[in-house]
Parts: sequence; structure tokens; C-alpha cells
Amino acid sequence: MPPRAAPSGSGGNRGAPRGRGGARGGRGGGPAIPPARAQGAGTAAGLPDSSSHVTTVGVKRTAFGTSGRAIQVHTNHFEVKIPEGHIHHYDVISPSEKTLPARLNMEIIARLQTVTAPQIFTPRAVYDGRKNMFAARELPFGPSHAHEFEVTLVDPPSPGEAGRGGDAGRLPKVYKVKLTHVATINPEVLARFLQGKQSHDNTVLTAITALNVVIRMEPSLKYPFNVRSFFTDREKKEIGSGIVLWRGYFQSVRPAINRMLINVDISTGAMYKPGPLLQIAREHLETNDLGVLAQQGGVSRERVKLQRFLSGVRIIVEIPGQRQTARRPARVVKRLTASGASDLSFVNREGKQTTVEQYFKTAHNYTLRFPKLPCVEVGSGAIIPMECCTIFEGQIMRKQVPPERTKDVLDFATKKPMDRLNSIRAGLGALAYGQSEYVRQFGMIVQPNAAPVSLQARVLDPPVLQYGQGSRQLTIKPRDGAWNMIDKKFFKPVTINRWCVAVFERQSRFRADLAEEMVRGLLQSFASVGITVHETDPVIKWANSNDQVASFLRALGGDCFRKNGNRGGPDLIVAIMPEASADLYMRVKHFGDITQGVATQCLKSSKCTRAKPQYFANVCLKINVKLGGINTVPDSRSVPVLTDPHNPTIVMGADVIHPAPGADGRPSFTALVGNVDSDTAKYIADCRVQTSRQEMIDDLEEMATAMIRMYQGYRTGVEKKPGNPKRIIFYRDGVSEGQFAHVLDYELPQLKRACAAAGVQAKITVIVVGKRHHVRFFPSQNDADRSGNCPAGTVIDKDIVHPTEFDFYLHVLYDENNFTPDSLQALSFALCHVYARSTRSVSIPAPVYYADIVCSRAKNHYDPDGHMDFEGSGVTLEDSQKNSQLEAFKAGFRPLNQAMRKVMYFS
Repeated sequence: MPPRAAPSGSGGNRGAPRGRGGARGGRGGGPAIPPARAQGAGTAAGLPDSSSHVTTVGVKRTAFGTSGRAIQVHTNHFEVKIPEGHIHHYDVISPSEKTLPARLNMEIIARLQTVTAPQIFTPRAVYDGRKNMFAARELPFGPSHAHEFEVTLVDPPSPGEAGRGGDAGRLPKVYKVKLTHVATINPEVLARFLQGKQSHDNTVLTAITALNVVIRMEPSLKYPFNVRSFFTDREKKEIGSGIVLWRGYFQSVRPAINRMLINVDISTGAMYKPGPLLQIAREHLETNDLGVLAQQGGVSRERVKLQRFLSGVRIIVEIPGQRQTARRPARVVKRLTASGASDLSFVNREGKQTTVEQYFKTAHNYTLRFPKLPCVEVGSGAIIPMECCTIFEGQIMRKQVPPERTKDVLDFATKKPMDRLNSIRAGLGALAYGQSEYVRQFGMIVQPNAAPVSLQARVLDPPVLQYGQGSRQLTIKPRDGAWNMIDKKFFKPVTINRWCVAVFERQSRFRADLAEEMVRGLLQSFASVGITVHETDPVIKWANSNDQVASFLRALGGDCFRKNGNRGGPDLIVAIMPEASADLYMRVKHFGDITQGVATQCLKSSKCTRAKPQYFANVCLKINVKLGGINTVPDSRSVPVLTDPHNPTIVMGADVIHPAPGADGRPSFTALVGNVDSDTAKYIADCRVQTSRQEMIDDLEEMATAMIRMYQGYRTGVEKKPGNPKRIIFYRDGVSEGQFAHVLDYELPQLKRACAAAGVQAKITVIVVGKRHHVRFFPSQNDADRSGNCPAGTVIDKDIVHPTEFDFYLHVLYDENNFTPDSLQALSFALCHVYARSTRSVSIPAPVYYADIVCSRAKNHYDPDGHMDFEGSGVTLEDSQKNSQLEAFKAGFRPLNQAMRKVMYFS
């Protein structure tokens, strides 16, 4: 049972984080860092000479951007002095292979250094909770450079457990830990890398990892932590469902041009609320009657929901009313039993059959108050009644927060820019770099009164946007990232021949007069944006609560067909939805996008009741593109690099979304989005299912081939222009820096094969979009927008970016088109203005945003009555079970209806 990484994917369902300089393998451990060897070096500690060729993973930076107006900003980075002495890297392993949580691994190594062998670990080494240990001096292991230790953790007996050993307690656990010296790191390689004289190889990667482990060691021993953040109870908030939010601090060592920085940010941790397990269960299920857990014959949905929530949490066994004489060991919840304590039987130590209820009466003189409720099965196999379990404070909930609590999390996490900067400054005190013995002994120095780094940014000019004939102004230039559609017609408005309205809200809440008023509001907005509607009195029909959604919609379509003289079914179904309608929404979308191939637009009844024209105008933005229209396009003179007629361009966005932590046997979903028009405003999408938590896209070649052919067909058939693209700009979301090389090795060749299959010779540019980094910028009051943030179009490509690579928080991995920084930055900013669902610029290029939406809606591709459980039961599955469930998900995935492949159904 060695120190080992937690399973990959813990802590998120969006792939690895975007920050740089983290421990190897992204967030879940992964393979060990290879022994560090600098290019051109004779030994691991050697240095290449100054004439060595510096290689990069992505495109090497050759220039900086110059366009735009200059502004001064502060950022949440603090300068750090890097060590001068050598750092010794050790691999941490054990012959008895088993995965353990990072928290337990840290406990084992802490005991090794302070109790088992303190004379060896002076000064103490730092450890990442997985496979890497770093020491400021070489440990005295002799010529083998390796040593095996036995570390004993005393685990006192715990009363109140039934089954598999009763209450006899457990013997002290002995963990074997083997340390092997794998590399000596000369920090001079870091200095050379920051100066642009050293390649970003394993030596540099390992050195940056070491510095991150150094700064995280102290807080990891003191506070609850995940990979890059730790959390304190100084600021917390209960949000219901048995969840408490704690304020946390993120920290990461990041290389920059000519200096090393520490990126510090505030973060939010969702923690289990401490207290008696029964009380937490009531809060999570939002009921005082836990009898819903005791359902016999069949599966209790409430029990599965509670099991998902509790699996992995550590509990203390405390028999109510009985005095505890010693600190009890924590037990890890594995699952909830299907039966209650009165029905669960086992063979006790005397060889007699007894129930859990009887056992507690005879062995502990305790009469269970709730013998019918399920019990808790812990990792050892012991069975414990829920009323004897207590959750203790400070445990991170490594699962998705329930959707109904997302707003509470956002409210807690969101701070005004200057409040955030002040919290970050205050966080330096909690991080206590100057007081950490680990930071000091490695020779890292952060000044206690360090000021946030200040630097110059540039604000790019927005593109000019073009609207359709009949607009009072054909073109408009956004101001402060926004514009309005007053007196403007869509660039390419659609025609609606027939449509109908499905009302899933109760008629008493959404009356006929409100429905007719909603129809009038929509018709007025249709007219104002240029959409032609031939049917002004659509069929309106209310669904009964017992109606099957698909059958109801099919019947509604039939009514529309007959009303219009059998000339055809509806082009559009508007669905009026009640609150909390996620399942209903999925059924409506499955019917429209997958089964029938008809556009659907869902409206919340509370929003569309007596809504203002602005609301309906926003709805029209979605409807127009769902039916094949185009809302607005960048003016060709404004962004010539994007709309150059001599270089027809496909812009693609790609993303992968992973299952929630603990959702074993669930797949990952991939999406590819690309434009088919000359103006990079009309997009199509494809979505696939693949192996769980696999980051690289398997079917990229097939999806890209189909997309290129759709582009060729639209160009020649609709626009009457030459069909072959000359350029492909591929924006990739969801990959960490450690995966950049995989994109080039695995996905780029697929793009090239897709071009060959479609008979085109396009030059390719590959750009990774970094969304989830913790870099924040704080402008002066004079330069800030109304919310206090940096103005739209702010770009930074100096000072705090990669020392050698083409990086402006979009990282250029490959570029056959030889874009200049100014042209690529202008092109990317222009694409932030073609997001069809709003009249504001968005923070990332629209095709990437679309790919994210398409991934998140992959659940709509499954039969709503197929009982596909996307969250899992919370129980760890065997590999064979994972594989069989994954195959079922692959088999159940339904492709998009052919009619939806040509429109922006995802808008």
C-alpha cells in the first residue's frame, strides 16, 4: 500500500487545468516525470552550452504585438527568487502497489520524516502526495542511491462496527516506502530557460514542479487541499444540501520572461458540512423523513442520490449517548447497504448468525432508533448504522455541486476586481512563504511585502460588424464590448412558414391570454429583425402532466400539419417550460435535434410572461441561426486577415468534456465546430462519445473531413464561390501545457489526413485556448469598464507569458500560415464578436464557446427513456464493470438528425 496518486480526473469534469508549472500528469497523477536530462548535457545536472539550439513545444515567439492603445494593469503575480543550490529528485514507490489518497500519502511521508527516520531527513524534503519527492541535499542512501523504509501508522480500535471482524479494532498499519534518487536538478537551467537560452525539456519541467511542491508543502500539511489550492475556514458559507463553501488560495510557480513568478488567486472549496450523518442526509435530500431510504424491492432513487454524495467521505463512529474514551480513527464511506440494520445479518466472531441491530444491542448495549434505515459500509467492509456516524470538519467534496446550488457557489466565488486583489494580497499572509521552513531551506525568497506585478497591456480595436439590408445602419462598431440591435435587420434572416407552441406549464400558471401575448411579442420581434413569418396564429397546446413528451410533440406537429392544409409540419416548435425543467428540456431537445430534425426553442414561463421587447429580441438571435440564418458578420475591411477572399478560411473549435469525479464507467464527449461560410459566422457541429477521461479526440479525422466537405458544399452551392479552403485555424480547448505535445502528435496528423481525404491543401494553425488559468488583471480606475474589469479586447503578450513560445493566453502550437502577433490577436478578438446568442463580445473565440456547449449537451443524444445514468451510483466499479457500462453508453449514443447538421441547433 504505497503512496500513490488518486485516480485520474479527481477534482473536475472539464479536463486538466490550463495553468502551467503544475505537478506532472495534470491533476490526477499520471506517469512519473522522466529523469531530468537537459538537451546537450552529459549528466542530469549538466547544462547545455550557450550555442545550443533552443527547441519549443509550440511556435517560437519571434515578435510581440504592437496594435491597440496601451494601459497599465496589475496582475496577481509576485516575483520569487529561484534556488541556487542543486535539487535532488526522488521517485516514491512501494513494492505493494495500491492507490492511496494524497492526504494519506502526505501523512505517511510526514511520519517517515519526523518519527521513522528524522536523522536522514534533516532538513526535511518536500513531497507532492504522489510519486515525487525533492530534497535540498542528497539523502544518505549510499552507492545504491535508494532506500526502503517501513512506516507505521497507529490506527486505534473503533467501537460500533459490525461485520468482518466486529469490534476487535485493527493492528497498526505498516507502509513500505521506497525512495530512489532519479535526478539532480541544477537551478541554473531555470535561469537559462527564463532568459530564452534553454529548451523547455524534462529538466525544466521537473525543476518547476519541484518549486511548486516546495511552496505547497507547508499548507498541504496544515489545511485541506486539492492539487493547487488549499482551503481555510476563515471565510465560509453554508449553501444547503449538506455543503459548506470555504475560501481557498491557489498558488502556482510560473515561468515568465526573465523572471520566475508565483501566481496567487483566491479559490472556492465545496466541503461536507460537519455533523451527525443523519442530519446531513436530511439536508442533502431536503426531507425530514428518511423513510424514503428504506424502500424495499427495487432501487430507492433517494438512496442512490445520497450514496453518490457520501461515497468517499470520512466518518467517525460514535455511539449516541456513550462517552468516547479516545480519538476514533476515520472510516471511509464506500456505499450504503440496500437493507436496514434489522434485516442485515452476518456471522459474528462466535460463529453465530446475527443482525446488525442485534449486534449493537448485545455488544454495545445500544438500541437503534432507526433500524430500518440503510447502514454505511466502509472501506474495510464493516457495517455501521447511519445514526452512529459523524462527518468531521474540513473534508473537500470532490464531486460536482448539485445544479440547484451552482448560483450559491458563484455568488460566494465572485468578487469585484479590487476586492479580489485585496483578498489576494491578504492571502500572502496565509501562504506565509517567509515562515515556511521548506521555502527557506530551498532558498526560495518571496518578499513579505511583495507588490503585485505591474505591466503594460494593450486594448485592441473591435471589429466593425455588418447587418442586413433594411437596417438603419448597415455597420456598427461595438463600444465597451457591446452593441444593440435597434433598427437593425439580421445579415441573413430566415423565413418561418409554419410553427407551433407547446406549453408544459400548468394552464393556471400560463393562461391562454399570456400565451397569445407571448406570440404577439415574438411576432413583433421577428418583424423588427427581418424574419418573415407566414403563420401569425400558430397552434398552441397545453400538455398534461401524464403526457409523454415525444408523443405530445408529435401530435402537436400533426395539428400544425393539418391546420396548414397538409403542406408540411412546423419549422419551429416553441416550448414553454416550468421552473426546474432539466429532464423536460432534455426530452424536448432529443425530440427536435435527434429524432425529428425540427428546431426547438425553450422559454421559461416566468421569463416570457409579459416580457419586454429586448427579451424577445434575444430569443430571435437564437431562433434565426437555428433555422439556418446568419445574425451578423465581421466587416471584411475591418478584419481582412479573417475574410480574405484569396485565402478562404475554416475556423474550427474543438473540446472534450469528462464525466464528474467518481462517475466510473461514464464516457467522455468530444465536439468539433466549424464555419461553412466566407464570413466565419455560420457554424456547424459534430459530437461523439469516446473512452472515459481520454483527452485526445479519437474521431477528429472523420469529423474534420465531414466539416471540410460541408464547407465546400456551402461555398459552391450557396455562395457560388470556389470551395476549397486555403487555411484552417484550429482552436483547441481543454488541454493543459503537459498535453500540448499530444495535440501535435495525435490531433494535428488527423487534421492533415482530413484535408487529404477532402482533396484540399490548406495551411493549418493550431491554437490552445487557456480558459481556466488563475491569472487575473486589474486595471486602474480610469481604464476599467463599468464592472471594474479590464476593457474588452485587452491583450497581454509580454512580461508574464511563456519565456520562449508564442503565447498571449492563447498558446500557438503550430502555424503554417505564419501569422504575425497582431494579425492573430485581431483575428481571435474578431471571432469573439460572432457569438450568435448575444450582442456582446465573449471572452473566447465563438467556435470554442460553441464546442463547449455542444459537449455539455451530449446527454441529449441519448433516449430519455433509456435510463442512462450519467452520474453513477458513487460506488467504485471493477474494470470489467466500467468497460461494460462504457460500451453501453457508446452503443446508446444517437447521432444528430441529418436536418440539424447544417444549422446552429446548439445556439
